[in-house]
Amino acid sequence: MASCYVCGKAKTVGNNVSHANNRTKRWFHPNLQPVRAITDKGPRKVSICTRCLRSGRIKKAV
Repeated sequence: MASCYVCGKAKTVGNNVSHANNRTKRWFHPNLQPVRAITDKGPRKVSICTRCLRSGRIKKAV
């Protein structure tokens, strides 16, 4: 699984908790979007979470 190019957000582990309080493992995946962005190596396609995309932490390539 990939992580965010900007902030490094990746999948994390948690629990499904039923009404009877049974706990089973589950994964929480970040909302990653492929974006063509300007990086230190020039424009390339990277995965960026929507939080970083919305807050403008990356410069999009045309």
